[in-house]
Amino acid sequence: MIEINPVPSLDAVVHVPGSKSLTQRALIAAALAKGESVLLGPLASEDTHYTMTALRQMGIAIDDTNPAAWTVRGCAGKVQTPAQDIFLGNNGTATRFLTSVAALGHGRFRITGGERMAQRPIAPLMQALQGWQVQISSEAGTGCPPLRIDADGLAGGKTVLPEGKSSQYLSSLLLVAPYAKQFAELTVQGEVLSKPYVEMTLAVMADFGILVETAPSLADFRIPQGCYKGTRYSVEGDASGASYFWAAAAVTGGKVTVANVPTPSLQGDTGLVQLLARMGCEISRAQGGITIQGPQQLRAIEADMGNMPDVAPTLAVVAAFAHGTTVISNIAHLRIKECDRLSVMVNELRKLGVKAEEEHDRMIIHGQGGEDLHGADIATYEDHRIAMCFAVAGLRVPDVRIHGEECVAKSFPDFWKRWQVMAA
Repeated sequence: MIEINPVPSLDAVVHVPGSKSLTQRALIAAALAKGESVLLGPLASEDTHYTMTALRQMGIAIDDTNPAAWTVRGCAGKVQTPAQDIFLGNNGTATRFLTSVAALGHGRFRITGGERMAQRPIAPLMQALQGWQVQISSEAGTGCPPLRIDADGLAGGKTVLPEGKSSQYLSSLLLVAPYAKQFAELTVQGEVLSKPYVEMTLAVMADFGILVETAPSLADFRIPQGCYKGTRYSVEGDASGASYFWAAAAVTGGKVTVANVPTPSLQGDTGLVQLLARMGCEISRAQGGITIQGPQQLRAIEADMGNMPDVAPTLAVVAAFAHGTTVISNIAHLRIKECDRLSVMVNELRKLGVKAEEEHDRMIIHGQGGEDLHGADIATYEDHRIAMCFAVAGLRVPDVRIHGEECVAKSFPDFWKRWQVMAA
């Protein structure tokens, strides 16, 4: 348990670790590339450790002894069959990405994870892979892991992803499609959510030498056959991790600069900055960083967060300190994250005295400027984002105690240390 102490104001400059999303995508591309790659400024965390361990099981040599520069010797798309199950904890991104990577191999692969992972759906990805003639099944018949893959490469040709609720399904297919036996085409049915993550995937693929043809809607893709080329790749600072520090400035009326999240950025979560501006914050950008100056009084807003779900919990906490009713919509996909984040956020905000409501795909938060809020014991549900966003509330509300705080290791292992430095 960790207790957060309120601060009168803030004036700080912080650095955040490398982007988890970019690190995992770059690891996959580098692993499948021909030649050696160096990843500069990557994120070393529980999630990326799972990804690296799995890739090593598939025959990829990765040297991460230098934390600032990892060396990856690519396999040119020739994936080895692991001797043991591939265990990925609750790493949803890696589970989805590595399911497709395993399909490139020849032999039996078994992909499994923790208890929550066995509840997180992957059926749409399975169906799309089956369209490329991959033999894949959910062992429990639930459309969730554990998965069994009798791999013999990707046939290619046309396939359909039956829904776009998780951009990770789509990114997974795109990352491996260049290695199909024939030219690959992919169509997505329904709305594509979290589009910036798909655009991020396409940008990483381009940096490793593969250019994908796509419609502006991101619903149709033509992926050329080819092989990624080893390269030096710089990982941006993590915008999702930065969101808590920007939010800290917003709720305290202070000033915080995150010095290593650039603009423009490949990460859609930087869109939170514009939402904070609408709430009254002042924004400035200089020398590769973004500064937030919080206002005397935050305004409520309405926000469609379908493209940046990971920072929806951050905005929800900020909204508790605004005046008026904030509506955060198009976030049904929060329910299939590390926990049901939509429901959990409403429950935990209510513990602090926040008037909050939950609907199928949105949160409604009735802010009163943070007045009449009180301390509480916050449960994190083993979800790193729940732990970190409620640290923001503790900067204004006394006696906020966060239990299970060690879950931040999933994406930001030294979060509490950096948080204390900022608040000192």
